[in-house]
Amino acid sequence: MPSIPLRKLGFLTIGLFEQDDPGRGHESTLDIIELGERLGFDSAWVRHRHLQYGISSPVAVLAAASQRTSRIELGTAVIPVGWENPLRLAEDLATVDVLSRGRLNPGVSVGPPMHYEQVKHALYPDTADAEDFGYGRVERLLDFVRGKPATDFSGIEGFEVFSDRVQPHSPGLGRRMWYGGGSLRSARWAGEHGMNFLTSSVVKAEESENFAEIQLSHVRTFRAHHPDGDRARVSQGLVVIPTDSASPEQRAKYEEFARKRMPRTTTPQGPARMMFAPDLVGTSDQIAERLSSHVAFQEIDEVAFALPFTFDHDDYVQILTDIATKLGPALGWRPAA
Repeated sequence: MPSIPLRKLGFLTIGLFEQDDPGRGHESTLDIIELGERLGFDSAWVRHRHLQYGISSPVAVLAAASQRTSRIELGTAVIPVGWENPLRLAEDLATVDVLSRGRLNPGVSVGPPMHYEQVKHALYPDTADAEDFGYGRVERLLDFVRGKPATDFSGIEGFEVFSDRVQPHSPGLGRRMWYGGGSLRSARWAGEHGMNFLTSSVVKAEESENFAEIQLSHVRTFRAHHPDGDRARVSQGLVVIPTDSASPEQRAKYEEFARKRMPRTTTPQGPARMMFAPDLVGTSDQIAERLSSHVAFQEIDEVAFALPFTFDHDDYVQILTDIATKLGPALGWRPAA
């Protein structure tokens, strides 16, 4: 068993769909979120993909999910704010938080949009070279979510009433903002700005080439700079694939998936020296044993295990069921009542 029992169990999905039938893929994602609530998961998270065949509007998807569920928390992991106007995004996030009765957990990240040179003229035709894709963009979003004025104008004009801050305002949302980071700099910045921290299966190899040690340094750096110290919230997102109830065909698929991705986990990848965590495939007891020896996992009590991108709906049902009924309890977790 890990030194800290697992308190919150979540999962993450990318929400893939077919080009000619996008509705079915989106319905599948919503069905998976509903299943997660029935299984007792504490949270469900969706990824963000632009100009791909994955969820491009997670806030809209989670608005739909909020009307199909009543308890499970709903998160984004993550929204790259380089694609967004912070004021408009703050309005959308607050609206969904109100609709979900305070269950939204928005995760965001910084940096220029992927393939920016190819997309910038469509995204920012007049301001492409002037846009700021640094932390300041997230600071603006945080200010708007937390209720700081967006304008110096408010009051009544004719029959209309104007507010000087984003409406609706959801008071608790500011405490549920997450930053998805993979470097020491991002961990420190998130802590200094009072955010929660999402750490995934990808980190930057800065002081080590051992994934678990790198991730541990990020967790500790974040908490060292957060007002809440060791109580600051961190969620870990590794790929885990329990096989307890899997068919022989599913087991073979899962093992082949992990085998093909293993080479990228052995050394830092690319100029940014990114390190990838190995996918954990096996029985729940085997996975729990491997996690219990993971030095970063030993210091967190929340997870959002990532579902593999390319599996089928039935595979996700099997994996989530095994996580909730086998792996979670093996890690000290108990389902929500």
